[in-house]
Amino acid sequence: MARTEQLSVRRQLRGVPVAKVREQLDPANVRSFAESSPGRLIAFGLLLIALCLSAGWVTASAVGDRQHALDVLLDDTEPDAHSAHRLYTSLSIADAAAATAFIAGGLEPEPVRNRYNQAVNAAAAELVTQSGQGAGPAADGAPDTRLRTGIATGLPVYTGVIETARTNNRIGYPVGAAYLSEASHQMQTSLLPMAQELQSHRSDAVDAAQSRHVRPPWLSIALLLVTLGVLGWVQRDLARRWRRTLNAGLLLATGSVLILLAWTVIAGSISAAAVIQGRDEGAGPGSRLTETRILAQQARSAETLKLVNRDATGDYDRTYNNGMTRMNELLTGYPKDAPAADHLAEARSALDRWRVAHQRMNETLDRGDFTGAAVVATGAGAADVAAQVDALDRALELSLNETRSALRGNISQSARVLDFLGPGALALSIAAAGYVGLGIWPRLREYR
Repeated sequence: MARTEQLSVRRQLRGVPVAKVREQLDPANVRSFAESSPGRLIAFGLLLIALCLSAGWVTASAVGDRQHALDVLLDDTEPDAHSAHRLYTSLSIADAAAATAFIAGGLEPEPVRNRYNQAVNAAAAELVTQSGQGAGPAADGAPDTRLRTGIATGLPVYTGVIETARTNNRIGYPVGAAYLSEASHQMQTSLLPMAQELQSHRSDAVDAAQSRHVRPPWLSIALLLVTLGVLGWVQRDLARRWRRTLNAGLLLATGSVLILLAWTVIAGSISAAAVIQGRDEGAGPGSRLTETRILAQQARSAETLKLVNRDATGDYDRTYNNGMTRMNELLTGYPKDAPAADHLAEARSALDRWRVAHQRMNETLDRGDFTGAAVVATGAGAADVAAQVDALDRALELSLNETRSALRGNISQSARVLDFLGPGALALSIAAAGYVGLGIWPRLREYR
C-alpha cells in the first residue's frame, strides 16, 4: 500500500512541470507574452542582433568576392589578354618581316631573318601560354579554344609556305613571290583574324571584370541602411514606452553600424575609382596602342609586298594609306592625361618620317629604279623606311608597357583598399550585436 502511494506521488510531481510547460505554450499565453513589454524587448533585441550580424556577414562576403575577382583579374584575366595581344602582334611582325626579306633578293639580310624567326617563336610561345591559361579562371571555353587550335594548326602551314618561297627566292625563281603572296594571304585572311578575335575576347573579359567591380555592393549597403533604420525605430519606441530618451547600448550599436556603412561606401568608392582610373589610363589607351601597332605591321607588309610583286593595281597602296590614316586618328585621339605621352610624341614623329620615306620610295619606283626603291624600303639609313618602322614599333611597345603598368598598378591599389574591410565588417557587426544586448538587458531586468 505504501509503495502504491509513493508511485502516485511521483506521477503527480512529474506531471506538474509538464502541465506548466503546456500552460506556458498555450497560444493565448504566448500571444499575451509577446504583447507584453518584456516580450517586445526580447523581440527587439533578437531582431537587432540578427540584423547586425547579417549585415556584417553580407558585407564581409561581398568584400571577399570582390577581392577574389580582383586577384583573378590581376593574375589570370589581364595576363591572358596581354598574351593574346603579344600573339596577335608577333604574327603581324612575322608577316611584315617575311615580306621585307624578299625585297633584297637572294639571301635575305640576317637582321630581317632574325626578326622573322623571333616573331614566329614568340607567337608559338604565346600559343603555349594561351593553352596553359585556357584551363584557368580566365578561360571562356570552346570559342577561344577553337581560335587557339586554329592558329596553332595554321602557323606551321604558313611557315612552311614561307620556307618554300624563300628557297625559290634564293635560287632566283620568280615563283617565290607567288608563294610569298599565298603565305601572306593566309596570314591576312585566316591567322590574323583569329588572333584578332582571340585578343578581342580577352580584352572584353578584362573590361567585363572592371565593369563588375565598379558596381556598388547594393545588397550590403541596403542591409546596413535597414539595420540603421530599425535601430532608430527601436530607440524611438523605447523612449516613448519607457520614458528614457537615450539607450547607451543601442547608441553604440548605431555608431558601429554607421562606421561600417561609411567604411563600406568610402572604401568601395576609392576601390572603384582606382579601377576606373586603370581603365582610363591603362585599358583604354592600351587598346588604341595595340590597334596602332598591328596596323603599322600590316601597312609595312603591304608596302613591301608592293615591291615584291611589282604591283601596279594600287591594292597595296590602298591598304597602306588606310592603315596610315587610321594610325594617325588613333595617335591624335590618344588621351592627353594618359601615360606614355613622351613615347607617343616619338611615335607620331616616326609616323610622319615614315610617310616621307614611303613617298621617296614611291618616287624612286616610279622612275623605274626598283633597286633604289628597295634600298629606301629596307636600307639601314636613318632616313629609310625600315628605321622609321622600327622607331614607331619601339615607341608603341614602350607605350604599351607603361599603360599596362598603370592598369595593373590601379588594380592592385583597388584590392589593397579593401584589405581590412572584410575583417572589420565582421568585428563591427559582432560589436554592434553585443552593444544591442547590453542596451536591452538592463530594461529586461526591471521586470524580474
